[in-house]
Amino acid sequence: MLTKKQLDLLEFIHQRVQRDGVPPSFDEMKEALDLRSKSGIHRLITALEERGFIRRLAHKARALEIVKLPEAMTTRKTGFTPRVIEGDKPDSIPDKAMAVEAAGAIELPVMGRIAAGVPIAAISEVSHNVAVPQTMLGAGEHYALEVRGDSMIEAGINDGDVVVIKETSTANNGDIVVALVEDAEATLKRFRRNGSMIALEAANPAYQTRMLRDDQVKVQGRLVGLIRTY
Repeated sequence: MLTKKQLDLLEFIHQRVQRDGVPPSFDEMKEALDLRSKSGIHRLITALEERGFIRRLAHKARALEIVKLPEAMTTRKTGFTPRVIEGDKPDSIPDKAMAVEAAGAIELPVMGRIAAGVPIAAISEVSHNVAVPQTMLGAGEHYALEVRGDSMIEAGINDGDVVVIKETSTANNGDIVVALVEDAEATLKRFRRNGSMIALEAANPAYQTRMLRDDQVKVQGRLVGLIRTY
């Protein structure tokens, strides 16, 4: 079952291809769905691909294929033929925060695992989705990550927890953030700025604070919630 946004995007793409013979650009998709950034379109397309409605074509970074239409659309339209459409290749994080509204909850993409310990390779792929209470989220884009490690245990974040992250590139001192270190490693730590240096602090005395130049650290998001399964 598709969400309204996913259905709206699929229908918009289909209508434009059928009408003009060419697909809309990502900017046109963004404007049609009233989204603030193209990253939201990337996430919707990823969701449509996971559900079998769109397929990315191998070795063609800007090409997608509409595989099928949902019954809600096919009952209103006839003559559908799968067409190849052009589109932007997703960024390295496809993702950052798709919201799916259902039954008082939002379904967020779990972008993979984040190290609460020694940094691991940068997160880049959606592994699955997780339902999050709407009350946990505010304005803006969000995504989720599975925690690996115990360096944030004294902040109440345990190995195996799922953290809910608000997408942002800025942080205040004391915020727990997803930090991308030297464009290669992602880690969950408390953020503190001291002049041109950034401290990434653990919440476990067994781990040392990492001091890095501000050009070595990119904030990818700020912690806003946590989900724990027993």
